[in-house]
Amino acid sequence: MNQPELSRRISLVQATAINMTDMVGIGPFIVLSVVAETMHGPSFLYAWIAGAFLSFIDAMVWSELGATFPKAGGSYNFLKESFGPRTGKLMSFLFVWQTMIQAPLVIASAAIGFAQYTGYIFPLGFWETKAVSGMVVLLIIFLLYRNIETIGKISVLLWIGVLVTMVWIISGGITHGHFLEPVKHINDGLELNYAFAAALGFSSVKTIYSYLGYYNVCHLGAEIRMPEKNIPRSMFISIAGITVLYLCMNISVASVLPLERIEKSPFVVSEFIQVLSGHTAATVATVLILWVAFASVFSATLGYSRIPYAAAQDGAFFKVFARLHPTKNFPYVSLLFLGAVAFVFSLLFKIKEVISAILAMRILIQFISQAVGLIMLSKKKGRTFFKWRMPLFPVPAILAIIIWVGIFISTGVHMMLAGAGVTTAGIIAYTIKKRLFTEKL
Repeated sequence: MNQPELSRRISLVQATAINMTDMVGIGPFIVLSVVAETMHGPSFLYAWIAGAFLSFIDAMVWSELGATFPKAGGSYNFLKESFGPRTGKLMSFLFVWQTMIQAPLVIASAAIGFAQYTGYIFPLGFWETKAVSGMVVLLIIFLLYRNIETIGKISVLLWIGVLVTMVWIISGGITHGHFLEPVKHINDGLELNYAFAAALGFSSVKTIYSYLGYYNVCHLGAEIRMPEKNIPRSMFISIAGITVLYLCMNISVASVLPLERIEKSPFVVSEFIQVLSGHTAATVATVLILWVAFASVFSATLGYSRIPYAAAQDGAFFKVFARLHPTKNFPYVSLLFLGAVAFVFSLLFKIKEVISAILAMRILIQFISQAVGLIMLSKKKGRTFFKWRMPLFPVPAILAIIIWVGIFISTGVHMMLAGAGVTTAGIIAYTIKKRLFTEKL
């Protein structure tokens, strides 16, 4: 009897749709106000530009590794291959270790944001809000419990909803007649000093969160058609498209609402539409924003469910996670576990608590170590080894490392300690696991 296997069914369009729906989640609608409040001036647009720049150069790292190692699990394989037999096993284990915590946090953050925006249509109490966020996670698991070809089609449908929502928001600002005003005044009161640099750093933590997901296609590497071409293409198309959408959305909102209102509003985009077209239109816009948030959770959960599966299949994680559904060929144990943890997190935390925690846990192992590993692997294998090669290597990789270090510091002392603590606990767990395994041998 043949064992079920992952199959390459996801096209470039579907891969791009999966990336973009992951990127445009509830993040930009929630953090728009937070970024404006932190920067406290029209220069808040620079934080969105900074997020796009980091995403673009970091995508070069992901593109080289993703095109060369197109397997399920993404960073799990990248770290294992880059750091060699000994250190690679530790690094890949640490990635899976932190993924089992931060992946449910990512899923929960989108679900919590979904519940927050629902409050614009139906005022919700504490328990009602928790119930909504929990139900979102459960519905996502239900929709993902099927084969990848069907999921690819669902992703395109959700992507269309994302684009319709963003185009509506942007066109509202353009037709209002003052679209370029925020751009003209972007440097008003701007002083290039430590205060600006600190504010930009703290704001970039939030904007980077909104860009995360450009690499989701790498986690699905074993299911992408022509991965050496489509993995890099889908990432750069996604980042370029999302950058334009984010900047235009922020400019549109700032061209209609005063900065003071933007900074204080929990439903800033809904209020933006209300000013332009009335309460009914704002309600419709809010429903579309909820569509976007739902699509993001769908895409993120899809990608993350492949990571424990890849590690377990490789013998580096609990064997039960290597199981594929006997008829639908997807890692159902991994999906159900991450969904269950995300459900609990969605009931426990608030949106602002999880954004910094998500980044702090991921930066050390996934982003910084991955870029370092690429440089090491290039020295060992040579540049011709890679199926896709970044221009000006290693400059983009080094720049990405430097900026990620800055973002890590900007998450704050408590989050830095939490991220380091999770990594330390993972090293201890790996050491215990290795010794127990050695003793059994």
